[in-house]
Amino acid sequence: MSDSDTIVRAHVHVSGNVQGVAYRANTEETATKRGVNGWVRNREDGRVEAVFEGDARSVESMVGWCHTGSPRAEVERVEVTYEEPRGEDGFHVRWSG
Repeated sequence: MSDSDTIVRAHVHVSGNVQGVAYRANTEETATKRGVNGWVRNREDGRVEAVFEGDARSVESMVGWCHTGSPRAEVERVEVTYEEPRGEDGFHVRWSG
């Protein structure tokens, strides 16, 4: 089985100046373009939380993208945990945490 056949799930927490800078909207747009499923939301502690599901290469590209994020973001830290895929369908912004 190649990387393109393996479905993976990355659960990401992004710290820094990542709220109020279109981080969620940019994440949704980028994930959709790359064919990655999942979701993104703001957390009350100031971080952005996201889940990416898809082929390993696309998910890893999204994890890498999180280190820069939206043009106005100032990312300080990206924490990634890999989990069992749960069959996310599409990519969307979650409005409550």
